[in-house]
Amino acid sequence: MSHPVIEQVLPLIRPVAHGLGLEIVNVTFQTNHSPPVLRVDVRNLREETGLNDCEQMSRAVEEILDQAEIFPDAYVLEISSPGLSDFLSTDRDFVTFKGFPVLVRTRDPYKKQREWAGLLIEKAGEGVKLNLKGRIVIIPIDLIESVQLHNPA
Repeated sequence: MSHPVIEQVLPLIRPVAHGLGLEIVNVTFQTNHSPPVLRVDVRNLREETGLNDCEQMSRAVEEILDQAEIFPDAYVLEISSPGLSDFLSTDRDFVTFKGFPVLVRTRDPYKKQREWAGLLIEKAGEGVKLNLKGRIVIIPIDLIESVQLHNPA
């Protein structure tokens, strides 16, 4: 579901977030920008997520990532609160939006398709399960690029 660099970043920043009382909601690495953008969405577990939370996380993460030397070239670090998004990323999102129409995009074709639109049944260990007009399809987690709420026209 993510860029390979995220697998290197997450183990470094999770303890930082935990120490600040924050939950990492989503991490994306947007290579279509110049320089690329590492975006980390965090949620305060005790109260409304504020600017102070984002600033503290940004300072701490910036220092850790600079020491780790994961990024050989310039990049932009964005720390923000998740706000309202139509992308599903947390287990809570998948439970909350069970039964809603979603669009699942895969990095590589799965059964000759890269986009799947259907009703969300669940996210299980093996994949995301959709109801496609009565036909059940399980899309493997490791192929999924994004899961987004979908309003078919």
